[in-house]
Amino acid sequence: MAGRPTIVDVAREAGLSTATVDRVLNAREKVREDTARRVYEAARLVGYHAAPLIGQRVQTDLPRLRLGVVLHKEKQAFYQTFKSELERAVTQAVGLRASVVIEFASSQTPADFAGLMDGMADRVDAVAATAVTHPEVTEAVVRLNARGIPCFALLNDFAQGVRQNYLGLNNMKIGRIAAHMIAVSSHQAGKIAVFVGGYRWHGHELRETGFRSYFREYAPQFSVLDTLVNLETRQLTYEATLDLLNRHPDLRGIYCAGGGMEGAIAALVEVRKPGEVTLIVNELTPESRAALASRHVGMAIATPLGRLCSDLITLAAASAREGIAPVQGQHFLPPDLYLPESV
Repeated sequence: MAGRPTIVDVAREAGLSTATVDRVLNAREKVREDTARRVYEAARLVGYHAAPLIGQRVQTDLPRLRLGVVLHKEKQAFYQTFKSELERAVTQAVGLRASVVIEFASSQTPADFAGLMDGMADRVDAVAATAVTHPEVTEAVVRLNARGIPCFALLNDFAQGVRQNYLGLNNMKIGRIAAHMIAVSSHQAGKIAVFVGGYRWHGHELRETGFRSYFREYAPQFSVLDTLVNLETRQLTYEATLDLLNRHPDLRGIYCAGGGMEGAIAALVEVRKPGEVTLIVNELTPESRAALASRHVGMAIATPLGRLCSDLITLAAASAREGIAPVQGQHFLPPDLYLPESV
């Protein structure tokens, strides 16, 4: 057999479909034990690289974790990458039979997040979400906790005091990093703009606080304008950025603390030369990568999704095994910083 064995080779050796082999490898659906063992033996015989992982899948004595995750913005590249990293993390979990159920909220309303979280109660051992900070979401966490299901806040901290753990960036520090980059990149004093997604994103508020704190402490020659709410939408951010550029000829920098950066990028490309206004964004996506390359973005501050998902599996498995801890925690990850010269 020439080249590295593939899932097709495993399926051929086992006399099964590639879809069945995929279900065993990724734990997507329940497969009969004898079928899983056929897949494992075939993978071992052909030298498939994931044979040890499949071997773990057929060990029924391994502890099991069924993780439910609620994300939002299903069409955005960042959240599709998030989904892929979650699926990868469960397939690579060591000493654990892990699986994940991922659902996307159709909007950013508290009711949508809470409804999806509640709906997972009978299917999972732990729940994680990128939900807004709101009493409805907190009550959903309380209900899940009452059933012995630990909950984890991802990227944006919510239900503080009742959720099990927060996993993401230190958002206060992220705001200060963004401010530092604008301050050192701007050769003249002037005005600075900051966008947040809305009033219920705790992480955005922390980023804004850190952002303003840095300028007060280290760069008082700049004037930070009133914060703008863009609802994390491209069009609203585009229109607001054009308005800012028209009303403030001395605008030196813009920080998008949440989503909607595509609109700010489009506006700057349309009316400013690269580097005239320093734009700082969060997350590396095809749009922000292209804008870094063209120098319309000065820096992208990204979440290390692979590590976040791996750590989430570890923490969720421990909580499901040991029970909900009385003391909640924060699990901060170091950001990945991307500059025009690093893409």
